[in-house]
Amino acid sequence: MPISINLLAEAQAEEDLRRRDPVKRSLFAGSFLIAGFLVWYSSIWANTLWEKRDLSGLDAEIQYKNNTYSEALSNQKKAQEADKRIEALSKLNYVRFLQGNLMDAFQKIYVPNVQLTRVRIDQSAVLTAGGGPTTNSSGVVIPGRPGTTVMRLVMTLDAKDSSPNPGDQIGKFKDALVNQDYFKSQLDRTNGVRLSNTSSPMASAD
Repeated sequence: MPISINLLAEAQAEEDLRRRDPVKRSLFAGSFLIAGFLVWYSSIWANTLWEKRDLSGLDAEIQYKNNTYSEALSNQKKAQEADKRIEALSKLNYVRFLQGNLMDAFQKIYVPNVQLTRVRIDQSAVLTAGGGPTTNSSGVVIPGRPGTTVMRLVMTLDAKDSSPNPGDQIGKFKDALVNQDYFKSQLDRTNGVRLSNTSSPMASAD
């Protein structure tokens, strides 16, 4: 019966022992885990960069919208201030003293022997500043009051009475002013027309 002798049996046994070496398997497993960790970390790092880029884009968009909103608020405030000015100018235009109407009213007044020699008009505006909103002790906001403008007009008339008895026509001229429709609607009813002064009669050719 033939006898088989394996002369490499010892070398093969040593090789098989090296293959089954736990240190080598541990190194292999560790290398695999490290490679897996590197792949996982690379994916997290890439996702972080991507999210940072998206976050930067969102921050820029939010900043743009904030700037747009602030600009809109500023424009709205300017528009409100312009509306207030236009309203104030409209009121001023409505209440302003019109010289043409005054001259037309004078043409409708006639008192014999009385000649109007001079008309002087002093016009002034008294401005009263408004107040802003306030908050009382209960936390209730009290709206502010708008500013006001009061127009003050003083009209001074110089007239000459050439009647036979100078001064007799003063009362009639005053009554004619008070009863004229335009002055009746514009002047104060109690003290709208008052005599400031009279000069002494002057003897002259006219």
